Amino acid sequence: MSAKDLEMTNEYGDTALSLAAISGVTKLAKLIVDKNRELVTRTGQSANGHFPVIVASLYGHKEMVHYLYDVTPIGELNGKDGATLLNCLITADMYDVASHLLEQNPQLGLTKDHYGDYTLGILAKKPSAFPSGCKLVYWKRWIYSILSLVRELISGFLKNFVPDIYDKKLTHHEALKILRCICKEIFKLRESQLNDIGIDVIIHDAIQHGILEFIVEITKQDPSVIRRKKDSVIRRKKDSMIWRKCVKGRTIFALAIVLRQEIFFSLIHGLGIMKSIMACERDVFLNNFLHLAAKLSPPSQLERVSGAALQIQRELQWFKGVESLVQPKCKEEVNFANKTPSALFTEEHKELANEGERWMKNTAASSMVVGTLIAALMFSTAFIVPGGTNEKTGLPVFLYHNEYVIFIVANALSMFSSSTSMLIFLGILTARYAENDFFRSLPTKLIVGLSCLFLSIVTMMIAFGAAMIITLLERLTWATIPIIVLWVCASYPLLYFVYCSFPSSLR
Repeated sequence: MSAKDLEMTNEYGDTALSLAAISGVTKLAKLIVDKNRELVTRTGQSANGHFPVIVASLYGHKEMVHYLYDVTPIGELNGKDGATLLNCLITADMYDVASHLLEQNPQLGLTKDHYGDYTLGILAKKPSAFPSGCKLVYWKRWIYSILSLVRELISGFLKNFVPDIYDKKLTHHEALKILRCICKEIFKLRESQLNDIGIDVIIHDAIQHGILEFIVEITKQDPSVIRRKKDSVIRRKKDSMIWRKCVKGRTIFALAIVLRQEIFFSLIHGLGIMKSIMACERDVFLNNFLHLAAKLSPPSQLERVSGAALQIQRELQWFKGVESLVQPKCKEEVNFANKTPSALFTEEHKELANEGERWMKNTAASSMVVGTLIAALMFSTAFIVPGGTNEKTGLPVFLYHNEYVIFIVANALSMFSSSTSMLIFLGILTARYAENDFFRSLPTKLIVGLSCLFLSIVTMMIAFGAAMIITLLERLTWATIPIIVLWVCASYPLLYFVYCSFPSSLR
């Protein structure tokens, strides 16, 4: 087939290279390009009118994208076509190619693509591309930290043995390069241009998704941060991302309060003396920072804590944390609806408080039943000792055996701890359930009660194991080993239940 024949199109105007890009067959694409290199800039209807390299990125064919990007003239990848390719690459997690493309043409990061999207807006919705949005287990976080320190020395070793962590680290590195490149161009834009790209919506999305690096980078070159001359912050207030307000009149820190992103709100301490001035800002509804903290958290944030009672405790902790930052007069200020922060908090959390009361009482009642059963069992077991008693003295037969001592001590601990948990849960059932009680009193009682209950279960299992050893020791001298093994195996479900039941903050 000649080079001219390869220019033939189907009924939709697609060339053979466009169809190869859709299918992801790189070998076929190489044969086609070798005969007719001009096809890399031809478009077709099935390919949405895009270059083959853009088509390949839309379908996520990484090998095909790397090849076509190398053979496509970089001068053709500008304007909307370049922005579309850049955004498709980021969506498909091909940050290495995206970073190279952006280095060649930094303006692409602030150019609208064929779908009306901006690169900054796409990055603001991809928390997985940044370290703050990457949730790793402990040992993987440890390896990730090592990779950050000695990246060049052992990168090859980690690439072979922990490729997923290596890929994450590489993704984060390239994504940060892209973000920094775009942020350098942001402060060159006029206010109208910032509004055109939807900078307020982008900032909101970044905070909502918890992308700390996004906000840090977008404010790093902020005039109010890097300039230290007298009154420079006030004079450049309108040009500052720190002081910029959305349509509701809320700054970055106000949005962080509403969206319950404490990691962003903690950045306010870096403002120094300006922190106090910032904390007095109000939105268009006359809400100060404390009013915003009084609002109910988004469902995505509430669901991070199990149990309505612990959720309202988390809400109270957040409210009191913001309260310690603002001026005392803010506590008594009223908003557009003529409500103080405390009144707004009570109104917003009324249903959650009622649900928390029901959840707390149901948990206490269920736990109290378990505690009662354990207490009754341990009480009766104390008088039915393994091996019986001596007819003459009335003392237990195995009184001087170490296993019997373990049995008695574990039995007593189980009895006392289960009885204590019963009293604590009874106190929870008869509590008054005022709003402030959810802050410390009720959660503390619940944690102590559950701790006593779990202690009674553990000591009950120890007492059972000791009783089995006493009973079988004379007949089977090797019985100790399998009993201990079985006890250890039986402890795993208990430990997992403890892990799931206790509040995440305690864990």
